[in-house]
Amino acid sequence: MKALKEIGIWKGIKYIFTTIALCILKLMIFSPCRIFFLRLLGVRIGKHCVINSIKFFNCYRRGFRGLSIGNECFLGEDIMIDLANEVHIGDKVSIGARVIIMTHINVGYKDHPLQKFFPCSSKPVIIKSGSFIGVNSTILSGVEVGECAFIGACSMVSKNVESYTMVAGIPAKIIRTLSD
Repeated sequence: MKALKEIGIWKGIKYIFTTIALCILKLMIFSPCRIFFLRLLGVRIGKHCVINSIKFFNCYRRGFRGLSIGNECFLGEDIMIDLANEVHIGDKVSIGARVIIMTHINVGYKDHPLQKFFPCSSKPVIIKSGSFIGVNSTILSGVEVGECAFIGACSMVSKNVESYTMVAGIPAKIIRTLSD
C-alpha cells in the first residue's frame, strides 16, 4: 500500500486512532460534550466556548495537541480544520459556518509530477483575539490574523491580516481599517 509506505507504520496507526476518535466526536451532539471529548484528545480549550459540529483532517500528522482555542470563542457549523500543523485561536474569536483552516499544501504522492513545482509544505495558522471570520471563508497555511480583524464572508485569506483591519474577497484585500 503506497500511502502507508509514504507515511510509515506509526502514522498509519495514528491515522486509525484518530479516525475512530473522529467517529466518536460525530456522536457528540451538544457543545459541552464535544469540548470535553476534544480536551481528552489533547485540544487546549478555554472557558465559555461554543463549538458546533466541526470536522478535522490530517489528525495523524500534528494531531489534536496542535490545536488551541482561547476563552469565549464561537466555532460555527461545518468548520474544517487541517491539523497537519498547529492552529492557535485566541480569546473571543468568532468563526462562521463552513470556514476552512488549512495548514499544509500537498499535491499528492512523492512521485506526483507536480511535486517539483509545488513541494509539500506545512505552516501554522494563528488567529488572534477578538477576530471574526465570516461564513465560507478559507484561511491558508502560514497566515496570521491580527487582533480584532474582520474577514468578510466567502474570502480567501492567503496573506497575513493586520490587527483592526477588515478584509474580503478572493484573494482577500483590505476594505478598511477599523478605528474607535
